[in-house]
Amino acid sequence: MDRLIRKIRPHLLAWLHRSRFGPVSFVRRFSYEDIKRATDGFHRILYSDSNGTAYRAKFKDGDIALVKEVKDLSQEKDVFYRQVQLLGRLHHRHLLALKGFSNGRKRLLVFDNIENGSLKEHLNDPLRTPLNWKTRLRIAIGVVAALEYLLLFSNPPMYHVSISSSNIMLDENFTAKLSSVSLLSSVENYVTTPHASCTGDCMNQSCGNIIFQLGVLILELITGQSSEKGSTDLIQWIQGSRFRSSIQNMIDPDLGNSYDSKELKNLLAVARLCIKSGNKPKFSIPQMFRYLQKKFDILSD
Repeated sequence: MDRLIRKIRPHLLAWLHRSRFGPVSFVRRFSYEDIKRATDGFHRILYSDSNGTAYRAKFKDGDIALVKEVKDLSQEKDVFYRQVQLLGRLHHRHLLALKGFSNGRKRLLVFDNIENGSLKEHLNDPLRTPLNWKTRLRIAIGVVAALEYLLLFSNPPMYHVSISSSNIMLDENFTAKLSSVSLLSSVENYVTTPHASCTGDCMNQSCGNIIFQLGVLILELITGQSSEKGSTDLIQWIQGSRFRSSIQNMIDPDLGNSYDSKELKNLLAVARLCIKSGNKPKFSIPQMFRYLQKKFDILSD
């Protein structure tokens, strides 16, 4: 299967490259004032990461959206517009779709509505209905599916991805939507090297960082602990020699008896391998995606 992907990928990327330029008619330009009102003066903060601050927005028509502020204001306008253009052409079930932008006092990206908020809210808010085991499995597999698309089937490949429970949004069906994808470096490279692409196996350092983040996210799904607060403890635990004997104590109590013990241990083994790999991944995202689908017999798409 890996050989097949490597064989068809150049042809698919060539087609995407030919269709990539020109106006993106479905990306709407929002006014700065409309976004300011919708975010209550930029006070409805959802999360903040290296790619920028995200806000919850509610517009006059009742539409609820995620607004992401682009930090780098020194970026040339044409590079920002290229970023908007490329983000607007990303289409995947597990990516939050771009619907608009603003280039006023702040550079802002407006993404699709987020009916059920973030994964973090559902893991940490005692007033929320706990996520069952199958839903958590689907979230993990959905995030991996989105990463495969970003690294292998996007041109340029999206290495600037932040993965945490804060920036994974859930729609009305609790389908995971990755919301923190940045093109800043990729766009600049793309301007000078249009055919820049990820290696066929995605086994470089950038992919290693993404795989590491994915491992921490899986730990969050299993333990219910926030990576922002306890990632160091979680990493030390899973890397320790006695982690197997303490698994039962680390499982999120909100899971109750809804999980399959064998499945949980298999997913925990994946998380441990992700974290131990560091900057030198021993496997690729496509390999992980196929393994998870086969092992857990859950389709993300």
